[in-house]
Amino acid sequence: MNGQLLRGVRTRVPEVLVAGRVFPVDLAHHPRARRYVVRVTSDGRLRLTVPRRASIVGGLRFVERQHAWIAREWRRLEARAAAWTTGTPVWYRGERTVLTVDDDRVVVGERLHEIAAVRGDVRAAVERSLRALAARELPERTHEIARGHGIAIAGVSVRNQRSRWGSCSTRGTIALNWRLIQMPPHVSDYVIVHELAHRRQPNHSPRFWREVETLCPTWRESERWLRRYGRELL
Repeated sequence: MNGQLLRGVRTRVPEVLVAGRVFPVDLAHHPRARRYVVRVTSDGRLRLTVPRRASIVGGLRFVERQHAWIAREWRRLEARAAAWTTGTPVWYRGERTVLTVDDDRVVVGERLHEIAAVRGDVRAAVERSLRALAARELPERTHEIARGHGIAIAGVSVRNQRSRWGSCSTRGTIALNWRLIQMPPHVSDYVIVHELAHRRQPNHSPRFWREVETLCPTWRESERWLRRYGRELL
């Protein structure tokens, strides 16, 4: 039975059966958490965050109700761990393309982006090339959008963030995830605008979202794309 609790809370490590796989559940109490949160880790475990004063039993019941999501997330993590070779799907400028690997090159999509081939798993080489492309294009695009809206920034960096698309420091430095190069241009631009809006509203208040609306009236469409496909990139 999917989502079946195999071991109770009195044991050292509770376990849950999901889609025929046993997932140990690691408990983490967080005083500022407002709700139960479950995460699937790359080593096949579940991390359950339990809010202050909430019960562990309630948290485990929450986990059991998430079995469909847990199964999907585990399949996603397995796919990410698989070797990249000919036929591997890769996002590139908003298109889900496939890799073509031969003796002297790797082609992302239909000759959209070529890099020197390497033997075996080509993921590191492909990501390295895309990161270099992002480092060339994203800062220039950010400065262009900032100038167009009269927003002053201190600089732009491109990073390998694992849980966010971008950030804006109090000093006005914008940090962007290199994976923006894999998104449709209008989505990448929205992420940039989102961070630039923090130069005027350093929060996520209603005033901030009104600022986003002013700078990017189509932002909701981009948010929908991120909600639907973002987890395939991170």
